[in-house]
Amino acid sequence: MEKNRLEAFSDGVLAIIITIMVLELKVPHGSELAALQPLLPVFLTYLLSFVYVGIYWNNHHHLIKAAHKVNGAMMWANLHLLFWLSLFPFVTGWMGENHFQPVPTALYGAVMLLAAIAYYILQSVIIAQEGRDSKLAASIGRDYKGKASPLLYAVAIAASFFQPWLAGGIYVLVAFMWLIPDRRIARVVEE
Repeated sequence: MEKNRLEAFSDGVLAIIITIMVLELKVPHGSELAALQPLLPVFLTYLLSFVYVGIYWNNHHHLIKAAHKVNGAMMWANLHLLFWLSLFPFVTGWMGENHFQPVPTALYGAVMLLAAIAYYILQSVIIAQEGRDSKLAASIGRDYKGKASPLLYAVAIAASFFQPWLAGGIYVLVAFMWLIPDRRIARVVEE
């Protein structure tokens, strides 16, 4: 399979994920601004998940561009990642509809954790194909953000049962960590 087919398929799945998430935003029955207030938790979870999908899309794009070819292991690792990302609309809607209650907030974190692990697996499969001494492997380096994110998700999952607002804050913190541009892989792609 060619890289552009894998990338196009992944882009299509991510576009569908965003479309499904936005469909969870229901139109209020009133015409006053106050009618929007009950939708605030749903909108905030949508916004957070939209940012996460954007982060995954951006990093996935650079990672696939850095690979020289696609193999079967990469295709399966990519599908594994897309599976966890496809659950974003469900956990986003559940957490928002239930106003950040403990169980939906913990499940949101669990899906985030499993998506991060799936991305790590995809990254590892691509690095194994490219070689441990490749420019891609060197550009990823110690990957502090990639290692810190699952730990923070685990803390947030535990915090969900005691302080759901703290868990939400941790999810926002991880998103902000990844919003800071990381040009390491982009430089490899440009070379």
